[in-house]
Amino acid sequence: MKKAYFSLGLIFLVLFFSAPVPAQEKPELTDEQKLLQAMHRITSRELYDHVDKLASAEFAGRLSGHAGYDRAAAWVIERFQEWGIKPLGTDGGYLQKFPHAYTEVMDGCYMKLHCKQKNGEIIKDYLYVDDYIPGATSGNGEIKAAAVFVGYGISAPELGYDDYAAVNVKGKIVVMNPEVPVAGSHQDFLKWRQYSFHQYKLLNAVKHGAAGLLYNYGPIGNPNNAYVDGFLYTHIGKTVMADLFAGTGRSVDEVFKKIQKKLKPRSFATGKVFSIKNVTRHHADGTTANVIGYIEGCDPLLKNEYIMVGGHLDFLGKCPALMPGANDNATAVAVTLGVARALSRLDLKLKRSVVFLLIAAEEAGLRGVQYFLKHPTIPLDQIKGFINMDSVGNGHSLWVGFARNYPDLYSFLEQANRKYIHRELEPAFSENLTRPRQDAVFFDYYGIPVVSFGSFGEAGGAGTYRYHTPYDNISNITPEIMEDLSQLLFMAIADMARQDDLVIKRGKGKPEFLKQSSLPESTD
Repeated sequence: MKKAYFSLGLIFLVLFFSAPVPAQEKPELTDEQKLLQAMHRITSRELYDHVDKLASAEFAGRLSGHAGYDRAAAWVIERFQEWGIKPLGTDGGYLQKFPHAYTEVMDGCYMKLHCKQKNGEIIKDYLYVDDYIPGATSGNGEIKAAAVFVGYGISAPELGYDDYAAVNVKGKIVVMNPEVPVAGSHQDFLKWRQYSFHQYKLLNAVKHGAAGLLYNYGPIGNPNNAYVDGFLYTHIGKTVMADLFAGTGRSVDEVFKKIQKKLKPRSFATGKVFSIKNVTRHHADGTTANVIGYIEGCDPLLKNEYIMVGGHLDFLGKCPALMPGANDNATAVAVTLGVARALSRLDLKLKRSVVFLLIAAEEAGLRGVQYFLKHPTIPLDQIKGFINMDSVGNGHSLWVGFARNYPDLYSFLEQANRKYIHRELEPAFSENLTRPRQDAVFFDYYGIPVVSFGSFGEAGGAGTYRYHTPYDNISNITPEIMEDLSQLLFMAIADMARQDDLVIKRGKGKPEFLKQSSLPESTD
């Protein structure tokens, strides 16, 4: 009997301890805990992988109009579809297409200096990237001609100034500087502004009969100039300018100082002979497209108010080597994708809609942003603010353009940074009366609140970062700053999208003439 009682007791104990224990309910997460949970899903590894993908040879440098850009746009759209981001382009899709002529630059380009000696001619071959980069809108062909220095390449009779007045450039190669002889802060700058555009300078050289242009601009790649069939155009730097002035009794710096001081041209025939060969193919009937997606707000009224974030998707293509555009601007696209994915997974309702705008043809003269603002897919007066990014993946700190112009918008970003991220932010005031250089400028011209992020500081990564060259590659990327910026923007945008009453004061806008960023692409 004792054994029986013992056995029954043992069975009772086994059954008691093996019986299921009622599960304790987990406490409901607070809104801030849900936000933090979603924020920490944004990782530097994922952002780095996005940049690596966008900067790869698969997308051929993302030149607007080229198939490489189209493939990059399609890849972004796949991510949007995967995360449930709705389309906000035209015709029910993610793309906002528009006409865009573009030029391919191919292998076989060169630039040389010809020096006559007693025993014949000595030819100096210049180094690609270090000394020159072919103009990304150059005509196709080869020329050998004398070089004429023409200052800023300006003919402005109403200002009593003409760089071409005292020289004959017909059939010659003209050499000039960008910009104008007065600074953007000069009281008379607006009188000179129209002459600061690259397109004006090239077309003025063509008008005067020049056969080619050496542009003292970098040397960097840039597809934002005019195209004229058969007119050759190349970017040069200090080495070529020094050779050009050697033996003339003049120095580059002194000549430009004299021009700026007296506002009088100092043009002259240099006595130097150069040859240029550029191998290009122009596509006058090209098209490209902005990529636009959004998360729709849940409030019946507030969903018609929009918070926008993004940056340009395009870069320089091949010129003729691959221009990866890792920092400029695959990093902004990666951060936008990081924010989009986190917001799509957030277990909280957003009252306002959040728009993700990835812009085409920024490098070609900010054409994509102008097209969007002239043909908006949402009412412009319902945009509460646009957060632009340009080159945000190299360095340790963040510069915020327009932050002091639009303090209401910036306050959400500054608060999110102070509470969660703790990166150094440098807010700036941006006037932008000069030639516009960022998409954000045009939002300001329309009076739409905008800020524009860029990174700065001691370069991260292991490479050598050089703007608008093949050296803008994945080796230069600092993933951690992208992670911090993505998390900062996620928190700030979620805050703005969930507010009952979001007050962000709009700007006054700018005169119509400032909204013209570029001149016609050709003389046709």
